[in-house]
Amino acid sequence: QVQLVESGGALVQTGGSVRLSCATSGSTISIYGIGWFRQAPGKEREFVAAIRWGGPTPLYADSVKGRFTISTDNAENTVYLQMNSLNPEDTAVYYCAAGRFISSQRMVDAGKYDYWGQGTQVTVSS
Repeated sequence: QVQLVESGGALVQTGGSVRLSCATSGSTISIYGIGWFRQAPGKEREFVAAIRWGGPTPLYADSVKGRFTISTDNAENTVYLQMNSLNPEDTAVYYCAAGRFISSQRMVDAGKYDYWGQGTQVTVSS
């Protein structure tokens, strides 16, 4: 069993920065890949970024490349999403999720994840 708890959501102005945290627990968490997804009102949940513990290069959605950075703190079993140069289109509830993957490319598919956190709200004002 894996538990995920997001935190760090905030209200920021355009151009601002926010760092989200995903605290994970579970005895086998190291075999899971962790993804960040977001869902804006009236829209489908979309992939943002994903990473494996000690794994290959992280994945990013084109819309966030160069602005967002996903990273891990292995000692704390925590995954971070540093978000810079935010704009109103980034407003959404952000979720972290855990899944087991053979192929990193499958990490962009929300349906492939087994566990989800409760979400944290990020609002970017214009």
